[in-house]
Amino acid sequence: MMKSAARLAIVLLASAVGAQTAIAEGNADRGKAIAYSCFGCHAIEGYRNAYPSYRVPKLGGQMAAYLVVALRGYRDGTRTHGTMHAQAQSLSDQDIEDVSAYLAALGPETLEGSASAESLDRAATCVACHGQNGIGVSPVWPTLAGQHESYLEHALNQYRNGERTDAVMTQMAAPLTDEDVRVLAAYYASLEGLETYDVPETD
Repeated sequence: MMKSAARLAIVLLASAVGAQTAIAEGNADRGKAIAYSCFGCHAIEGYRNAYPSYRVPKLGGQMAAYLVVALRGYRDGTRTHGTMHAQAQSLSDQDIEDVSAYLAALGPETLEGSASAESLDRAATCVACHGQNGIGVSPVWPTLAGQHESYLEHALNQYRNGERTDAVMTQMAAPLTDEDVRVLAAYYASLEGLETYDVPETD
């Protein structure tokens, strides 16, 4: 099962690389000024989404191009979250690229952490896109290392039940069991990487 899933991941990886959008080229200085509306949730360590309850994702050091894809999804309605849609709907494409460039510059270089054999075995199908150390191998795929465990579980379950759609992730998440989701989320959360960023000082 794992080998066939890994082969499918490689096929989907090749397809997605060929179709990926251009890497974001935003102005981080301008993005700093625009990102003030993000601070109320994403700059508070341990801040939780009310319902369902999970920690809001860490954004410091995330892939800029992935953030562009995510923000456009919230703005355009292909990703569903009331607060995020309200925040993103007024953003232009340039605003989104600038905010994404700013957030991507806030985190440290992601480091490879330790993991159990069980975790690595279950993560075999994820490595083709997200890397064994949790760093996305394409700029449009998210870094998972250091992300909140509860958020990773929530995202995987959304892909499993169809609340969030993506050509690659929908197929990858479909065969996962509840235990698979728990182990994968715990593994990637244990790696050093993404951070909850501090509210910047005003100039």
